[in-house]
Amino acid sequence: MNNSGFTVRKAAVLGAGVMGAQIAAHLINANVETLLFELSAGEDPNANVVKAIENLKKQDPQPLSSTARATFIQPANYDQNLELLGECDLVIEAIAERMDLKTGLYAKIAPYLGERTIFASNTSGLSINQLAQVFPETLRHRFCGIHFFNPPRYMHLVELIPCTTSDSAMLDDLEAFLVTYLGKGVVRAKDTPNFIANRIGVFSMLATMHHASEFGLGFDVVDALTGSLIGRPKSATFRTADLVGLDILAHVINTMRQMLPGDPWHEYYAVPPWLQALIDKGALGQKTKRGVYQKTGKDIHVLDIARNEYVLSAGKADPDIAELLKDKSPAGKLGALRASPHPQAQFLWAVFRDLFHYCAVHLEEIADNARDLDFAMRWGFGWTQGPFETWQAAGWGEISGWISEDIAAGKSMSNAPLPEWVHELGQSPAQAVNPDIQGVHRKPGSYAPSSKSFRLRSSLPVYRRQLFTDRLLSEEPRYGQTVFETQAVRMWSMPEKAEAGGRMEKGDDGIAILSFKSKMHTIGSDVLDGIQQAIDEAERNWGALIIWQTDPPFSAGANLKKATERLKNEEPPSALNVLAKKFKKTAQSAVLKAARKLNLADALMAGKLAEVEAMIAQFQQTSQALRYSMIPTIAAVDGLALGGGCEFVMHCDRAVATLESYIGLVEAGVGLLPAGGGCKELALRAAQKAKDGDPFPVLKNYFQSVATAQVSKSAEEAKELGYLRRADEIVMNRFELLYIAKALAAAMAEAGYRPPLRARRIPVAGATGIANIKGMLVNMHEGNFISDHDFLIGTKIASVMCGGELTPGSLVDEEWFLELERDAFIELLATEKTQARIEHTLKTGKPLRN
Repeated sequence: MNNSGFTVRKAAVLGAGVMGAQIAAHLINANVETLLFELSAGEDPNANVVKAIENLKKQDPQPLSSTARATFIQPANYDQNLELLGECDLVIEAIAERMDLKTGLYAKIAPYLGERTIFASNTSGLSINQLAQVFPETLRHRFCGIHFFNPPRYMHLVELIPCTTSDSAMLDDLEAFLVTYLGKGVVRAKDTPNFIANRIGVFSMLATMHHASEFGLGFDVVDALTGSLIGRPKSATFRTADLVGLDILAHVINTMRQMLPGDPWHEYYAVPPWLQALIDKGALGQKTKRGVYQKTGKDIHVLDIARNEYVLSAGKADPDIAELLKDKSPAGKLGALRASPHPQAQFLWAVFRDLFHYCAVHLEEIADNARDLDFAMRWGFGWTQGPFETWQAAGWGEISGWISEDIAAGKSMSNAPLPEWVHELGQSPAQAVNPDIQGVHRKPGSYAPSSKSFRLRSSLPVYRRQLFTDRLLSEEPRYGQTVFETQAVRMWSMPEKAEAGGRMEKGDDGIAILSFKSKMHTIGSDVLDGIQQAIDEAERNWGALIIWQTDPPFSAGANLKKATERLKNEEPPSALNVLAKKFKKTAQSAVLKAARKLNLADALMAGKLAEVEAMIAQFQQTSQALRYSMIPTIAAVDGLALGGGCEFVMHCDRAVATLESYIGLVEAGVGLLPAGGGCKELALRAAQKAKDGDPFPVLKNYFQSVATAQVSKSAEEAKELGYLRRADEIVMNRFELLYIAKALAAAMAEAGYRPPLRARRIPVAGATGIANIKGMLVNMHEGNFISDHDFLIGTKIASVMCGGELTPGSLVDEEWFLELERDAFIELLATEKTQARIEHTLKTGKPLRN
């Protein structure tokens, strides 16, 4: 991928604190050989770093893609191992945010760095140019800032900060490495205090704190208003402060106060008294179990400043304000907030106004262009839209006028005027995507005040791999040329000169792409029909078929609501006849009794179970069609792939999954079992891995995953659980997923693809396997770890996966397992407790244990 000759074979991280250890973990996730350095400790010089590595296994969310990877991090210390730095292509410093400590360490390690070693600081806001002065001039061109956000595995943003002597080619190489191998979104920041994301994010928090006090709003009320209701993370403002650490927040605020004496907002760069009081008491947030919030038992308490004590958290957004915030029109929403006399509305308008004002005044100083600032806030703070996107969507010219009016009236936190370019961009230029569009994001690019021009995206070769990028407000992707489209799916291809997120890519390489249109990409009979139609079309006219969604998730599984709606329009006797005929071993009176008790929104009591069974059969046929089609099928997975979505992944010839893919067969959670071929596929894989012909040792682990509805915490863990195969590819950057899936599909097609031969002689674990699993279930049941219904579900899963009550080693074909799946699924569906589980999940989104 990289033609410059630069590669990172080995890396070192200096500092095994929270950030350093997690950066090392993510390098290991990317298969980069990594040393983790820390201060020596007593008899065992590496005791400190070993403890830090062990702690990685206990953290949630877990920094490692698999806890087993912790063993690959190599412990090191500054007294004995500095010579190892000469072997490293990249060294990242991540020690405490103190200039004296950092520069002291740099002076110590500089003589040991290799001739081509890149050295980078993970500082969150100290001057890169000042840090660079410690190095001899021969090293300064290989030094820069590389600021990861916490937690490094999950946060997409990395700020890349050059010093004046940083080599441009080195920066380009490092950016390519960060993007493809670590999966990051890179924004190049200027060397200003706290760079881009922390500068804007911390100001936004300070403005929120200021206006919360001004309008007399409690911390929990503010969090209710500044979270998901306005497109921010659920942790909102004060919960985020607790997560970050109140001491760290105070440090960043103080850095701004010290380093920005001439800033128009300087008087607000101050740690509020209540925050300092908490820090003085050692209440630092989540890491000390007490901060703005404190959990007592199951109850959450929040600090009440007036009473100087914690009270039960009950603050909510006013219902009228919450309803106002649901307005899908950004212009209508912000206009209504400004016009409303309600304190909560006035508070929100003030927070938005001052954020827009601050970003406009400081854009030229801290970032190259508006795109970089918006992406920094989206990727680093989890905002749905960046500040400029929100402003532009609400009407650039009108919002600019309102901000100016408030500045003139003394309502803003600063009387600094809006820059002239803000008003100039309030016009409707001919070069806009739409003549009505005003603002910083337009078809020619995003506005850069320093050059008074619109900057295109980076032209580095690494970005050619992103066929469809993370897009801004002004960018409308064109997802190729349609082959066919239904209400449920769309089959398409990449045409020549297809415009994708602002980039031009060539295509039409004989590869077809199928995307679902359903909510959360759930699977109903219409999606199944669409997949089968796509396979038929691909076999006639295409070289390969990729299932890829334009946005995550890959698929949340079967559409339970649609499945149950099938059961509404027929009288009970028909369903009861199906049940009585289906379950020959079940007394008809028991079936009648059970069916009369079913009450899933009056749907299943009316039951068209024959139609449900037909849908299960259709699901199995679709899975098998993916496996045995005459063209290669690729599942390109990002995010959730649950239940039926997981089964499709398992049945495609290959899967390409982003690291952050969470895959699992979760049907047991609603009282069912996988019946789209999932149980069959795991039984087949266990047989293929069997030693001495006995599949049970492998199968029992697969059983545990299915019976507990276990979902992988990464794509790598999905391999460990058996949902992905060893040959399936893991992609670090989700925006490169389709590119890699297409390359794999093309290679398979070019190699003369033929489908696998059907498995006709699969050895089963049989009655002995079932008995062994039942023994485990009995122990769990007697220990009150599982309920009666859990025991029934587990028994059914075991029976299917073990191939039924056959002699161990008996040979069966795939259809045998598929029939067992269908029968067990319908039998579980007929039970009152499974109905209750489904109903509860549909209503609440949460599992029911009964």
